[in-house]
This record gives sequence, C-alpha cells and structure tokens, in this order.
Amino acid sequence: MKLVAEGAAARSAWERALRSDVHAVISETPAWMDCVCESGRWLDVTRAYVARDGRELVLPLARLRAAPGALAVEASMPFGWGTGGLICRDGPLIPDDVAAVAADLSRRRALRITLRPGPATERAWSGGIPAGAGRTRGMSQSIDLADGFAEVSRRFSASFRRNARRAERAGVTAEWEPGARLVPVFDRLYRTSVTRWAKHQHEPEALAQWRARRRDPARKFEVVGERLGAACRVGVAWRSGEPAAAIIVLAHGEHSTYWRGAMDQELAARTGANELLHSMAIQEACDSGRRWYHMGDSAPSSSLAEFKRRAGASAEHHTAYRLERLPLTAAEELTRRAAKRVLRFRD
Repeated sequence: MKLVAEGAAARSAWERALRSDVHAVISETPAWMDCVCESGRWLDVTRAYVARDGRELVLPLARLRAAPGALAVEASMPFGWGTGGLICRDGPLIPDDVAAVAADLSRRRALRITLRPGPATERAWSGGIPAGAGRTRGMSQSIDLADGFAEVSRRFSASFRRNARRAERAGVTAEWEPGARLVPVFDRLYRTSVTRWAKHQHEPEALAQWRARRRDPARKFEVVGERLGAACRVGVAWRSGEPAAAIIVLAHGEHSTYWRGAMDQELAARTGANELLHSMAIQEACDSGRRWYHMGDSAPSSSLAEFKRRAGASAEHHTAYRLERLPLTAAEELTRRAAKRVLRFRD
C-alpha cells in the first residue's frame, strides 16, 4: 500500500473512489469533510493510497486543531459526525487493505486515531485491524428500500402505522425544506431535548447544555444545511402552529441517512409526529431511488431502538477502533464513571 496524497491533495482520488463505492454514505464525502472543518475544531488530513493491484483507497481523516504534533488526535470521523472508514475504487475492501492502512496510521505516532467504519465493511475491518487496537461494539439500524414504499410501509408495525395516521387526523402538519431555512426551528427543539435527556441521565441541565453546545453548536447544523443544500432536508412537524418534532435527513448515492432528531415531548406526546416525519422521509427516499434509509446508532434495549424496529429497521452490528499511544480512552472512562457517581450521590 502506497500513500499518494494527503489533505486537499487527496480530493481527486476521493472523488474517483466515491463514484464506484456503492457503500459510501454522506459522512464519507468531501462535502461532509468541508462541513466538519468549517465547524472550527477540525482540519482535513485525509489520506489517499494506491494498493499493489492498482486500486485506489481513501481514508477521510480529520485532525483536532487544538492538538498538533505528538499530541495529535485524529478521527474518521469525529464523534457526532457519522461514520468514516475506507472508500475503495474498483473493487471490494479486503482485510489486507485495512491492515496496510492501520500500519501506516500507527507510524504517524498520533496520540489517538479513532476509526468508525460503517456496518457494510465490518468483515474487512474486523479481519484486518491489529489485535492491539481498542474496540467498541455498536449497533445501528437501517431499512432496505429495494421493494419500494408500498412494500416497505407494510413492514411498519401496526402501532407505527396507526400513529402516523393519528398525526394526520389530529391536524399535525409536516413541512420539509432543503438547506438551512428550518435549522433554527430544529435547533430550538434540540436544546429542549437536551434538557429532557439530562433529567433522564440525572445530569445537571447546565452541564448537559454546555456539553451539547460544544459537541453540537447551532452553527454545526447551519453549516450542514448551507453546504449540502438539496442533499440536506429538514422536516418539522407542527401542532397548533408550534413545532413538535423535527428531523434532519441527508442523502448521497443509494443512501438516505437520518442524522438528527429532536422534539418537544409535551407537544409531540400521543400525536404520532415522529412516525409521520419518518414515514414521509422513507417515502421520499423510495421515490428518489435510494436503496437504504439509515436510522443511526442505538442501544439495543433502548426505547429509541424499539421505535426504529417499529419502522421496520433491521439491526447491523459494527465496531469502532482506536489506535492509541497512551490509554486515553480508559482514563476518560474512569473520569466519566467518577463524575456519574458524584452526580448520583448529589441527586
């Protein structure tokens, strides 16, 4: 495996690889990397390779601006920015590709490199990543749209279909817009959701809001809407003139990706607003010729995972990997556990 380009110089190889890699989703595109970098915290250090058999491979990679040199922290992709991994031109990804790229990354001596490939390439990554890499298992859920919306909607659970119809009967209306126009509405619901999540986690609201602003500032959603344009659609469910729920759906190639969702629980309760929005997003994906509707990661036994199952989504297991020079993740986990114990004690 030969490294042939880095950063902006890797763009032409990246575009070529995307044209032939049917597994690539929006978070593995140059347009998405531009969103990541414009958010202010990351730099594009994408790496392009050529394998011995002539295939081109590209690893979208971002470096944290505040951690240069030997303290470098890199990710494909950063937390909160979706999946990354290798894009492959003219052939399937194989374990030898992963092993060669992992060896190259290990020579960079970054403090930590996090790799979050999607489920479609799980077998190649699990077979090629070195034994010493840290691993975190996860579960995502997706809907196969190959049979069209009429068939896909039959796989909705009875309660999902009932709730979507209830929303229409209750006068809940849905508004969809490409780009950033509805992002402020989404962001307002998102901050409301953070408060609700904090209560469930027994976390002080001020701390939860600070963490959310750092991870997902309003500008992040604006940048995605502005840069992606028609590839980013924001849906808002309105009840009596007030926003009750909203989702952001992104599109690339054969894939529609549900990226973010938020709601005002009091307004959305027992209205079917979320079922209505997802039903409409799934139908739009089918009508646009998409093959997949990806609904993102969930804890297997959570209410969120159950909601996605009622929409007909199937579970896909995948692994994130960490190449670390120091046990940063273990230290961070100890800190999180200690903080949770303190918060539970105070509560």
